[in-house]
Amino acid sequence: MKQKLVIIGNGMAGARFVEDLLARGGGGQFEIVMFGDEPYGNYNRILLSGVLAGTHQAQDIFINPLAWYEENNVALHAGVRVERIDRANKIVYGAGGVSEAYDKLLIATGSSAFVPPVEGIKSEDREGYKDGVFVFRTLDDCDGIANYAEKSKRAVVIGGGLLGLEAARGLLNRGIETHVVHLMGHLMEVQLDNQAGRMLKRSMEAMGVTVHTEKATSGILGNGHVTGLQFKDGSTLDCDMVVISAGIRPNAQLAKDCGLNVERGIVIDDGMMTSDENIFSVGECAQHRGVTYGLVAPLWEQTAALADRMSGRKPNAAYVGSKLSTKLKVMGVDLAVMGAKEPEHDDDEVVLYSEPSRGVYKKLIVRQGKLRGAMLLGDTSTAAGLLQAYDRAAQLPEDRSAMLFTLSGETKQLSVVDLPHEAQICNCNGVSKGAIINAVKGGCTSLKKLCDSTRAGSGCGACKPQVEELLQFAAGDLVTVDPSVHYYVPGVPFNKHDLIAAIQAKKLKSVSAVFAELADGREDPASKAGLASLLKTIWHEQYEDERDARFINDRVHANIQKDRTFSVVPRIYGGVTSADELRRIADVADKYHVPMVKITGGQRIDLLGVKKEDLPGMWKDLGMPSGHAYSKAFRTCKTCVGTEFCRFGVGDSTALGIAIERRFQGIEFPAKLKMATTGCPRNCSEASTKDIGLTAIEGGKWEIAVGGAAGASVRKADLMATVDTHEDALKLTGRFMQYYRENAKYLERTYDFVERLGIEKVREVVVDDSEGIAARLDAEIQAAVDAFVDPWQEAVTPHHPSQFVNILPKAPVVTTLVVPSRLAHDGNGTTKVVTTI
Repeated sequence: MKQKLVIIGNGMAGARFVEDLLARGGGGQFEIVMFGDEPYGNYNRILLSGVLAGTHQAQDIFINPLAWYEENNVALHAGVRVERIDRANKIVYGAGGVSEAYDKLLIATGSSAFVPPVEGIKSEDREGYKDGVFVFRTLDDCDGIANYAEKSKRAVVIGGGLLGLEAARGLLNRGIETHVVHLMGHLMEVQLDNQAGRMLKRSMEAMGVTVHTEKATSGILGNGHVTGLQFKDGSTLDCDMVVISAGIRPNAQLAKDCGLNVERGIVIDDGMMTSDENIFSVGECAQHRGVTYGLVAPLWEQTAALADRMSGRKPNAAYVGSKLSTKLKVMGVDLAVMGAKEPEHDDDEVVLYSEPSRGVYKKLIVRQGKLRGAMLLGDTSTAAGLLQAYDRAAQLPEDRSAMLFTLSGETKQLSVVDLPHEAQICNCNGVSKGAIINAVKGGCTSLKKLCDSTRAGSGCGACKPQVEELLQFAAGDLVTVDPSVHYYVPGVPFNKHDLIAAIQAKKLKSVSAVFAELADGREDPASKAGLASLLKTIWHEQYEDERDARFINDRVHANIQKDRTFSVVPRIYGGVTSADELRRIADVADKYHVPMVKITGGQRIDLLGVKKEDLPGMWKDLGMPSGHAYSKAFRTCKTCVGTEFCRFGVGDSTALGIAIERRFQGIEFPAKLKMATTGCPRNCSEASTKDIGLTAIEGGKWEIAVGGAAGASVRKADLMATVDTHEDALKLTGRFMQYYRENAKYLERTYDFVERLGIEKVREVVVDDSEGIAARLDAEIQAAVDAFVDPWQEAVTPHHPSQFVNILPKAPVVTTLVVPSRLAHDGNGTTKVVTTI
């Protein structure tokens, strides 16, 4: 008979252990039941910063979706917190009356965000934190931060460790003024020494993050919602959002309550056994030989050793601790650290290289000719060789510089190819060199297939160059390029050019028609929005709209908010309004009890907190068109005062901005598009960092620049052309827009598009008409202009009776996920499902 194995924790350690156990044949030995606090499958927490930054979608970071558990005969209680362990009777009790008996129990409860004792953090009129206060630990935390960031202007991250800096990157990517407040004298003090930490601070500040070190937060200001921070030195910092990322604490209370030996974490021996021979623990909640680990690499070593023991593959497998090393990116800055960061003996040798202008810092700690520690910041090209020397305790060459730099001449640099098979390449997912080589030999001859198969490179991405190097080494001439990397959307096997040709040839005017004709009838939800955007570009008013191909924002033409209300942004052409419009907005705000009216960065007025059912009435009462603040479309054209009032203006930027908005309003693009016009080179409307910016110069001319960015990646737009009139400006602007619409990848912003093609190529096609397509581009953009219909007209005639009906539940709903292979009898001849969400 199988033994029953219950696992508390569906995080990265608990789920990884199940994978390791199944891979060793454990599915034939154990009936496996899991409890997870969150109502999801297992996801990669390392990529949460990417979700917050907008570089990853939430669905992209799942390692094991819910279907995986069913396919592998694993019963998962998703969203059920364990409340008590009865060791005497060997039963685990979860919330909602769920219980499971066990023969063996694994506790993999991980860790929680540490929240320092700060006054004013709690809300005074309800449970929980004040509005605007968050921790950064889970997918739900990430979702809450991202939603609140939409209405935030200045955010502060408390904590300058790795997670805090990644949270700062995510907020900066969302266009928010971002500050980091850190208690210690330099950033990432656990991994970096003082000099490296200060250099990292300079690199971050160059990206736009303001860093405050040696600052102890004593209080959070504001009644009901955040207005600022109070520090122990008496100073304050205004903000409207606070993200706390001040470290982690092991989740060991459950083990402590049932009488297990707990110190900082759950005490385990080399076999991962706790003080109870039937209970084991792995991950961040466990304490081994006095050490708790916060990096994933030791966790993978623990789960592998325990899986070896429990499956019988290696009954005496032992975990004896980890030599800590990691290679990652911090806000895009390469970092590799291993071992000691400071000398520990008088005869320790310190080898140091610092180049502050490039943000490069390298440090070696050498003892008796062997590497005891290394720190590489800004340039990690020699990390592979250093890691091998560190792991093997090998003698270093007399010329220490050979270990710091990639040198020409006779000195051969160690590459990832030279590492032993057991060397770990991907720290995020615990993938060894041997696993990568074996996957290549098993047929994974493209980088995408190799990464998908092994998960290497799917974390922070720092190891992708090494993965590609191993692919080239192992596959040689057999290396292939996975064609799916060129697909416009993942579910339809065509690049953009061929996809457009096929759609036009077959006259496919709906998303479902594309799936039916070009994807063998297989519908891919992740591809629908991209296809809908492309079809609108091709067919204009002939496009056959299907509501399930839209995001919720595009179905109701408003931005959904954290509390499931909506944000309404009427169009204010060029940022110029009137007393009449302002009165209407004020009257609407009063009539519909709008909680917040905010001036946006795009010179518009945002009405926040609108109920779904109130949207049609509000649009009717406003009598103003949609500002398209929710779609992948032309958003707004920011303007300065221009010539009418400004004494410096040399061009009427206000009139041009209004003309641009009236002409191009609502036109869809592969990604959102923002514009600005400025009446002189003083650039008050920030035209130089917009997707398209127009600047008036002496002589009545206008410079048109494209590909600007002002988020986490700041990029000055490239000059495309200089024109004489507003009419010429509108024509070339529209022509570039259409060229971008036809040739950009889905979700590719103009700054990436222009860099990919090169501004010279853009000038040749758009300005010089090198390909003879200018007239067609002009005609196509005109057709898009002619096809525009204000979507708020659906206020009068909704597309569907339920379009503006709020059918969201008022209270949580428990849904049951049936897992046929895991039905449990209740003793009365009937069955109960054991997996609930």
